[in-house]
Amino acid sequence: MKQKSIYFLILIGMLSLTGANAQQKTFTNPILPSGADPYSTFHNGVYYYVNSSGHSLVLRKTKNLADLASAEKRTIWTAPKNTMYSQNVWAPEIHFIAGKWYIYFAADDGDNNNHRMYAVENTSQNPFEGNWEFKGKIASPSDKWAIDGNVFSVDDQLYMIWSGWEGDENGQQEIYIAKMKNPLMIESARTKISSPTYAWEKHNGGDPEVYVNEGPQFLEHDGALFIVYSASGCWTDFYGLGLLRFKGNDLLNAENWTKSPDPIFTQSPERGVYAPGHNSFFKSPDGTQDWILYHANDNPGDGCGGKRSPRMQQIHWNDDGTPDLGIPVSRATVLEIPSEKTF
Repeated sequence: MKQKSIYFLILIGMLSLTGANAQQKTFTNPILPSGADPYSTFHNGVYYYVNSSGHSLVLRKTKNLADLASAEKRTIWTAPKNTMYSQNVWAPEIHFIAGKWYIYFAADDGDNNNHRMYAVENTSQNPFEGNWEFKGKIASPSDKWAIDGNVFSVDDQLYMIWSGWEGDENGQQEIYIAKMKNPLMIESARTKISSPTYAWEKHNGGDPEVYVNEGPQFLEHDGALFIVYSASGCWTDFYGLGLLRFKGNDLLNAENWTKSPDPIFTQSPERGVYAPGHNSFFKSPDGTQDWILYHANDNPGDGCGGKRSPRMQQIHWNDDGTPDLGIPVSRATVLEIPSEKTF
């Protein structure tokens, strides 16, 4: 009897492990209860993840983004009081550039008119080790209102894209691009490459009277270059994603960017997904799949607050080379986790 009991316990243990592994192979959205503006970077087999937290930068690490709720996390920087960057810490992005770690984010002093982009740096190979040092403001020579900076490289040249104002008043958010001298300095004048022009980009609820293009994200596939951006007010259910496609030689030439006349990712009331937007992209661990991270609400009218939660799903590619983001999936949809390497 004793020997049978041992065998029984071993069998139960094996079944438990099998069940755990099976659970890890699928997931449902959202992947966290809340967290706007999700962004991740995959490095040495690990995803490093950040989202907007308000007054600090919170870094998570995991081998499986679907298991983000159980990920190790660390607050790596807290906004100091009585500074121009003490409040409204928005849209952080973590990047590994030339052997160093950077997190770019937007912040202000409590007055939205003063929103600008900033960066912290860590020279350790592991962003959970070493020190994160505040490196100051990242601004184009005009130094206008700016949020949602995204950094990328094309032909060994760094660029930043962001959402900004043409002047000094909040009338319209537009997408700008500029060359960077290094990860902490913009060297060229900014070029405006997108403004809210289509009706689907101009939902604002009538209050305030502003139109929005924001949250630009660079995307490359088979040599084709794109920028996916968020349009309409995030406080509306019509917040969604638009597409810019590059064709030419100079990324700073606005004429080389063509806007799709229709949105490429929008709300799905029948699936219970509203205001999907402020996305980023990542590849599966084995590099064979492309995925989108985005935030969305579960109910109409949930607005721009803490009810926004991060979600992810696989994307595909159309015959013309453009991204096919599909339709936001419901909470009930069971998805397979990003494809992993097999040995």
